[in-house]
Amino acid sequence: MSERGALRTRLELLAREVAKFGAVGAFGLLVNIAVFNLLRHTTDLQVVRASVLATFVAILFNYVGFRYWTYRERDKTGRTRELTLFLLFSAAGAVIETGVLYLATYGFGWNTPLQSNIFKIVGIGIATLFRFWSYRTWVFKTLPATETKETVVNAERFLEQRRPAEERVAPDPVRN
Repeated sequence: MSERGALRTRLELLAREVAKFGAVGAFGLLVNIAVFNLLRHTTDLQVVRASVLATFVAILFNYVGFRYWTYRERDKTGRTRELTLFLLFSAAGAVIETGVLYLATYGFGWNTPLQSNIFKIVGIGIATLFRFWSYRTWVFKTLPATETKETVVNAERFLEQRRPAEERVAPDPVRN
């Protein structure tokens, strides 16, 4: 496989991952907004407290979606570590999300239902970027690639191209 082909494959895999992450996240967003508005209109909870509870419900929903669909082929060893990191990074995302809503509500006095929903969604958007990076980097780690003949051949070809011309050796007909 050429370098371009390898890059194309990596970009296609990343695009699929982003699409799956986005699909789970979209359902999580619906859960988050629905629970937030339900709490907002049926209880006397303050805006930020309702947001924190809604975010917690969405985090639980998202973990199931990410583990069993988006990242189902990723390393499944160390579930305790995985869940701990997931909750840690989810909490950091919740701080980002709630911080935006808190700033809008208490810093600027934007507290109408429409404004609260807008800033909740803005906070979710910013937190989602952080969560995507942290989940794929630290939580749902990729499995190590198995060494195949094609991988080794590609690596040798890549290294051969990087060597100065005077150091290159003609291929050994016996090895091929």
